[in-house]
Amino acid sequence: MADFNTMELMICTAARELEDGACVGVGTGAPCAAAMLAQKTKSPNLTIIFEAGGVAPLVPEMPISVGDSRTTWKACMASSMPDVMETGCRGMLDYTFLGGAEIDMYGNLNSTRIGSDHQKPKVRFPGSGGANDFASFAWRMMVMTPQDSKRFVERCTYVTTPGWINGGDSRAKCGLAVGAGPYKIITNMAVMDFEPESKRMRIVALNHGFGLKDVEENCGFELIKAAKIIENPPPTEQELAILREEVDPYRYVIGR
Repeated sequence: MADFNTMELMICTAARELEDGACVGVGTGAPCAAAMLAQKTKSPNLTIIFEAGGVAPLVPEMPISVGDSRTTWKACMASSMPDVMETGCRGMLDYTFLGGAEIDMYGNLNSTRIGSDHQKPKVRFPGSGGANDFASFAWRMMVMTPQDSKRFVERCTYVTTPGWINGGDSRAKCGLAVGAGPYKIITNMAVMDFEPESKRMRIVALNHGFGLKDVEENCGFELIKAAKIIENPPPTEQELAILREEVDPYRYVIGR
């Protein structure tokens, strides 16, 4: 088995979810690395759209911000954030990647604050940026995050970004597109999806070296278990070589 770190594992796992011909909305960091890896391996016709306006670039190497000139390298357009959000509103984003300080059993995300007092929280985070827009309009939302019971909470202290909201059909009742919502949660220990009826988070795959007990002890709520939980394949030598040599040669992301 190839040697790899946690970040490399999560990026390679996420890249495999992006099929050829799909459209993914990303920021920088690990989501960008996953999209670039997919484009350089299995999905050459993957359309990458950056939050700040780069549309369908052939990103040469890891950009350091969503406005980096590399996000428009050989792109179809160098547009703007309103243009990108309009693209999401028109239902043209198949995937997006998001994250936050908290995620709950329905895939809602908190990237705003910890604490009940909004004016004087215990911790203040950056807020939504474009996360709420991407999550509201992209068909499939994915999250890459470490498995931690303080991060995986029963209910978010504050919902910055809607997931399946309260489960069931609550998302559709709020006026969001039917069928759109959280899709996969990728951690250092496992891969989760969402049970189709309840929209509760469900464990579907374990990473090598981890068991159900490890995941459950690092989650603040009860996870539904798939009928068959598989082992998530580790990164291949080819994936790692491309990720390290072409996608992120300066180790901006994979060096974390």
